[in-house]
Amino acid sequence: MRDFGEVPPPLTLFERLKEGLAKSAGTLGLADIMIKKKLDAEAVAALEDALIRADLGGGPAHEIAAALAKGRYVEDITQKELRAVLAGEIARLLQPVEKPFVPDAAKKPYVVVVAGVNGTGKTTTIGKLAYRLAREERSVMLAAGDTFRAAAIEQLEVWATRAGAELFSRAPGADAAGLAFDALARARQTGTDVLLIDTAGRLHNKAGLMAELEKILRVIKKLDPDAPHAVLLVLDATTGQNAIAQVEAFAAAAPLTGLVMTKLDGSAKGGILVALAAKFALPIHFIGVGEEIDDLQPFAAESFAKALTGAA
Repeated sequence: MRDFGEVPPPLTLFERLKEGLAKSAGTLGLADIMIKKKLDAEAVAALEDALIRADLGGGPAHEIAAALAKGRYVEDITQKELRAVLAGEIARLLQPVEKPFVPDAAKKPYVVVVAGVNGTGKTTTIGKLAYRLAREERSVMLAAGDTFRAAAIEQLEVWATRAGAELFSRAPGADAAGLAFDALARARQTGTDVLLIDTAGRLHNKAGLMAELEKILRVIKKLDPDAPHAVLLVLDATTGQNAIAQVEAFAAAAPLTGLVMTKLDGSAKGGILVALAAKFALPIHFIGVGEEIDDLQPFAAESFAKALTGAA
């Protein structure tokens, strides 16, 4: 009988994050910058350009490059040291937005509206979040507010089953605001801990669809003036700098409380999180680095910075 050897242990969270951000780390091109061994003015300028290419944005890239330049013009620096120092500077910028997503148990149900443009992985993110909350022994209800797509309702039904959550849905084409109102009434009646409301994927430059999102928020307040307690925007890392325009548009229509960044495993633009943190200072609650049910990870600034730069 053939001996296939021991099955390798599963990757740790950091290993999965590092693997997912490999493309972004490659974009920095640190190996090319380190040919000279000294971080002179030319190397610092090349590094700043690399940070901009990785979508960190001009302001953060300049700030990081300037910090790295201090005292480094005449010193030899190894590539490992450069990655470590760079990771430290990026982590410093990201630390203020590293905030866990913790529903307030005093607000029952804790109402979460989830928004985003088409194709960001919004509905999948809701399912993964429901699974995570259920594992924390919270009762969860999913409201299928993306009534335009029958597939979205079916997808949410699958996730509800996997998470052990209740699904609240209507026939395709139903009024989304009315559904959100009824879902909240139902969640209050059943004593549900957390209500996650999916919304139709909408282009951030379509005024009519953004107005519908505003209507959903208004209707919810008729039952609970304090709701929604959280409005999460799901962003796709592969869109790069376009994510900034999305945050601006959605923030004008809804009181955003936090961000979720998906598809970091398929993107060379992971640095966009740094640009978003610098411009909006919104909490980044989760990042997605794969398709599996537990691939939605709480955002950790230090781990992200190390993975982004290939440090450690």
